[in-house]
Amino acid sequence: MNNLSIYISLLSFVLICGYISFNESSKFKTESSEGIPITELPPAGFEEYQKGTSLELPKNMTFAGEPVPLHIPDVRERLDRELHINTYWHSSTIFLLKRGNKWLPQIEKILRENNVPDDFKYLAAIEGGFQNDVSPKNAVGFWQIRKDAGKEFGLEIGRDVDERYDPLKSTQAACNYLNKAYERFGNWTNVAASYNRGRSGLARAINNQKVDSYYDLMLNEETSRYVFRILAIKEIFQNPKKYGFDISKEHLYDEEKVKYVEVDDDIKDLVQFAKDQGINYKLLKRHNPWLRDDKLNVSRGKTYQIAIPL
Repeated sequence: MNNLSIYISLLSFVLICGYISFNESSKFKTESSEGIPITELPPAGFEEYQKGTSLELPKNMTFAGEPVPLHIPDVRERLDRELHINTYWHSSTIFLLKRGNKWLPQIEKILRENNVPDDFKYLAAIEGGFQNDVSPKNAVGFWQIRKDAGKEFGLEIGRDVDERYDPLKSTQAACNYLNKAYERFGNWTNVAASYNRGRSGLARAINNQKVDSYYDLMLNEETSRYVFRILAIKEIFQNPKKYGFDISKEHLYDEEKVKYVEVDDDIKDLVQFAKDQGINYKLLKRHNPWLRDDKLNVSRGKTYQIAIPL
């Protein structure tokens, strides 16, 4: 076979492979990564779901009863950005809505008992996503509390116990912070911003720039976006279908009922303790994530309430 024939054969092979590759890539994926067959065609409504549509902003908004000045162009643009991000970041927002159904009633109750405006429940949503995440700066839990702040606002943090991982006790600690910050700023929007920037950091910015509103401050990007992230999640939670989130009630996560066992003595083996309570170690840790070891040392005069699922 001469060189020209070889060249023509190779060119034909390349063209055939290219055609097959193009033809296959034009289809909706037919196998999972494990090779398991899946639906050949997109599900009904897939194209509409994927469509990127510019959203209309609300005409009026408030945070903790305080008006959001949407007549200011950069305020509108900052809200616009966060609303679009959270609307089209489908998986993240879907799971926020699902987890929120489980945790928000419990968080709302603690906020109400501490005279903290209800809108602060959305701060928990953007901080930890209703999960016990740990940030690169070692902020922990639903409210992303750092060690020094946790101790300042009443949480026990040690080797065996870290109450930052307790969703309800950490909510109480967050309320302690928020009320103290309100004594300083007298404005709930500034309080929310200070949760990200710190009380001293926000106070310096206010003094240096000679303004008293978060919306008039020039801040670092993270804090300048912070309140708008809260506002965007509030808007979506209050109007989920408006933003394309149609989640069946049975798909939401529900609060899991527990009873509490009071402990005032050391537990040498939490695995055996769990079995004695009729559950396994995984369930014990799931409902008591603040237990950080496989044992619990109890100081004299100290008691703990350990949640046992019903």
